[in-house]
Parts: sequence; C-alpha cells; structure tokens
Amino acid sequence: MRRISQRCLSAVAGLAAALVVAPPVSAATSTPYGRPDTQQRTQVFQLVAKQTQSESLDLGKKGLSRGDELVIAEDLYRDGRRIGDHSVVCVHVHLDPDELQCVGTFALPQGQITSQALLHLPPAPSIDIAVTGGSGAFSSARGYVHTVPAGKTVRNLTFHLTLDASSGT
Repeated sequence: MRRISQRCLSAVAGLAAALVVAPPVSAATSTPYGRPDTQQRTQVFQLVAKQTQSESLDLGKKGLSRGDELVIAEDLYRDGRRIGDHSVVCVHVHLDPDELQCVGTFALPQGQITSQALLHLPPAPSIDIAVTGGSGAFSSARGYVHTVPAGKTVRNLTFHLTLDASSGT
C-alpha cells in the first residue's frame, strides 16, 4: 500500500483547517449580491490549526485507490487560546497524479463555516480553499482561506470572508 507522505498529510490537514472564522477586521460595503439592499462586510483574520487526529481509510481495492479517504481532526487557536475545532474528509478522486476532493467544517461558538477544495499532490507551498457557506453568524459566508504550513501538523490560516451585514457578529 502506498503511504501518504507527512508533507501531503500536512497540506491536506491545512486544507481542512483552512475553513474557520472568528471576528477580527471588518469593513462594511454596499454591493448587490443576492438582494439589492443587502449590506455586506468583509473580515480578514488569522488562526492556527493544530492536527489532533488523522486516519487513512483503505476502501475498495487493497492499497491506494480511487475512493480511499483521509479523515482529519484539528483544534483551532487564536493568540494561543483554543477557540474551536475543524474536521475534514478527503476522497482520492484521481491517482498519478494524485488529487483529493476535500470537504471541511469549522465549528466556532458563533456558528459553523463550510469549505471545499480539490487538492493536487504534491501540494503547493500554500493553498487557497473556497468557503462554501456556514450557519449561525456565518450563514452568508463566502470567500476563501489561505493556508500555509508551519510544521508537520500545524498550519497558519488567513480567512478572507464576505458576510451579509444582517448575519450577525
């Protein structure tokens, strides 16, 4: 069975971790997106994701094959304090070159943020992950998370979000 390298695992974990939100910088704008009268605000903030668990699941044919999964759990930190957690599931969709389709959810006190990305292996030095939605204060979230490795199981995340002003925080 072909094993996933630690760098690959770190990149996938970062991709997974790249999906959380907490409120730091914000600016209001008036742009028609959905409804013409919707006020929007942007948020840019940074978090650190630290992997706590991971497991590769060999499904179907023995050894690495399409459909095999990688499951990752991470804790999210701001200023050294744990503020939430993140879970991601990646499915191998192509082999040689390897590609994984990853879907993740970040759980924070204000709500959840969802994201997804197609990860090409070997991974790039940094990855931008699409924010696909959320719940609670993040129900109108869209944007991306820029993720950069900071060790084998740690990633620095910069969130670039646009939210409808009526969605909270």
